[in-house]
Amino acid sequence: MALDINKIQKPMRKISKLLNKISNPPTPEEVHDLRTSSRKLEASVQALSLDSRGNERRVLKHVGRLRKRAGRVRDMDVLIGYASTIRVDGDDDCRVQLLAHLGAKRDKNANNLRAAMRQYAPRLRPRLKRSSVRAKKVLDGRSKPANAKPAPAEVAASVLQLSSDLASPKRLGRANLHPYRLKVKELRNLLQMADNSTQPALVDQLGEVKDAIGEWHDWEELIAVATDALDHKPICPLVSQLKRISNTKYEHALTLTENMRKKYLDTSKNQKKCALSARANGAAGPILAATQALAA
Repeated sequence: MALDINKIQKPMRKISKLLNKISNPPTPEEVHDLRTSSRKLEASVQALSLDSRGNERRVLKHVGRLRKRAGRVRDMDVLIGYASTIRVDGDDDCRVQLLAHLGAKRDKNANNLRAAMRQYAPRLRPRLKRSSVRAKKVLDGRSKPANAKPAPAEVAASVLQLSSDLASPKRLGRANLHPYRLKVKELRNLLQMADNSTQPALVDQLGEVKDAIGEWHDWEELIAVATDALDHKPICPLVSQLKRISNTKYEHALTLTENMRKKYLDTSKNQKKCALSARANGAAGPILAATQALAA
C-alpha cells in the first residue's frame, strides 16, 4: 500500500484530542496543531473522495469553521512575535501600543475559538471516529466511494493536477503569490500521505516555499494592522521599518518560489507533455516519480 493509514488518521486523532481538552486560553502550540491537522484532514478526505459522503461533508464543514477561528488566533500569535522583535529608536510608544492592540485581539479570538470547540465537540468527535474507520476501509479496498478510483490512484491524480496548476501563472507577484502558496501547501500535504516518501527533497523544498511566502504575508498583515491601529502622523517610523522588512521577505519568498518552479515544474509545457518527455528520456522528474510511487 503506497499510502500510510497512520498519517491519514493522525490529524483526526489530534483534532479529537484537542476537542476533549484544550487550554484556557489555548496555547500557540495547540492552535498551530489544530490548524495544521485540519488542513491535512481536509486534504486526505478530499483526495480519497470521502467528501461525497454525508458524514465527511459535515466533518469538513465543522473542521473548516474551527480552522478559520484558529487561524485568527494564530495570526495574532505570529504578529505579536514579530512586533516584539522590532526596535525603532525614539518610538517605543508605538510598539507598546501595537502590542497591546494585538494582545486584545488575541484574547477575543481565543475566546471565540474555545466557544466554537465546545459547540462542535459533541457532534464532531463521533464523526471523526467514523471518518477514521472509513478511511482505513477505503485504503484496504473494503470500501470505495461512488465513481472513485482506488485510493492511491485518486491521490496520485490529485498530485498530477496540483503540479499542473502550480506551473501557472507564468508570472508571480504580490497579487498572486499568497494564493499560490495554498496549492503548494496542498501538494505537500498529499505527498506526505505516502508511507515512504520517494522525494524528500521535493517535500522539503515545498515546505521552505510555503513557509517563506507565509512569513512575507504575515509581515504584510502586521503592516495593515499597525497602519489601522496607530495614530502616528505624518510618518510612523515603526510602520516604515515594517515595510522595509516586508520587502526583504517578499524578495526572498519570490526567489525561493521561482527556483522551485524551475527545478520541479515546467512552466512552458503542459503536464502531459512533461510526463511524455520524462518517459522518453528514461528518467521521470521528481513529481512524476512521486506520483508513480503513490499509485503503485
